[in-house]
Amino acid sequence: MRKNTIKKEDILQIYTDGAARGNPGPGACAFVFVKGETIIYRDSKYLGTVTNNKAEYNAVIEALKRAVECTRWNVRVYSDSALIINQINGEWRITKDHLKVLYDEVMQHKGRFDKVEFFWVGRTNRFIAEADRLCNHNLDENS
Repeated sequence: MRKNTIKKEDILQIYTDGAARGNPGPGACAFVFVKGETIIYRDSKYLGTVTNNKAEYNAVIEALKRAVECTRWNVRVYSDSALIINQINGEWRITKDHLKVLYDEVMQHKGRFDKVEFFWVGRTNRFIAEADRLCNHNLDENS
């Protein structure tokens, strides 16, 4: 991925997914960067033994860490996890300490951009489906 590939007037769309087989169990996270309707970057990471919610949060964290390499401007993050999106947007309380730590990390990375918005989308979204495919491929390779 080239640095600063997204211009100030553009919006980097990030689609994230996390998965844990067993909850907790072997987990992975993945993200897809989209400009317009085109995937410009994709990545996944094996997480070891985690809960599904921890995997979902890690997907957002890993995506924001990588996104700073191509933009510092406007980012929209999409996830199929209602819990994660509603907690990040302040709609739902965070009752688990381990999730509060991850939430704080998201907020830290969010501050590196001019504007970051978080949206829930369904699992049928084609870019979420791609992130899900990356998670499962990663889990298959590491199991």
